[in-house]
Amino acid sequence: MAQALVDHIGKFITLDPEAQIRIPEFFERLQVQKKDILLPANRICDRLFFVAGGCVHAYFTDQHGVEKSIQFALENWWISDFQAFYRQKATENTIQAVEDSEVWSITRTSYSALLSEHPEMESYFRQMYEIGYGAAITRIKFLFNYSKEEIFYSFSEQFPHFVSRVPQYVLATYLGLTPEYLSKLRAKRRS
Repeated sequence: MAQALVDHIGKFITLDPEAQIRIPEFFERLQVQKKDILLPANRICDRLFFVAGGCVHAYFTDQHGVEKSIQFALENWWISDFQAFYRQKATENTIQAVEDSEVWSITRTSYSALLSEHPEMESYFRQMYEIGYGAAITRIKFLFNYSKEEIFYSFSEQFPHFVSRVPQYVLATYLGLTPEYLSKLRAKRRS
């Protein structure tokens, strides 16, 4: 429902009643099933996705054909290949639903029109990009500073709801682990 999107925006900027009605008109609502592809690799990235419900991830396929998750979006978060979106280039990533999800999509053309008609949205998106950038830096610091075991335990403590929702093989690639090693860590933690 568009209200989730409007409510999220309203947490970061003030929207007048007219903007609350108009802003969702720039978006398309997508109801996707688990494993549905929202954006395939090697296609121009011309969309941003807001997850109103469910879970979506972005991954690339390495030279050995192994999928590597690099980004997740749960409720009230954005996902895309932001560099490819900005440059209007083909993405190397695939964006796929991890769960049945409700997603609001905005094209590059509609995004530009939205910012033109509602300049206050510039502040909202700047804040989203700053938060996302900060999360990416934190993840990189985890990868450099912690052992594989510490990465999993720390991530599990900080994001238990996330860990319980994401399939083990997807979570493993996101944390830089193999699914087998992650299984051993989970078993060790339970004992």
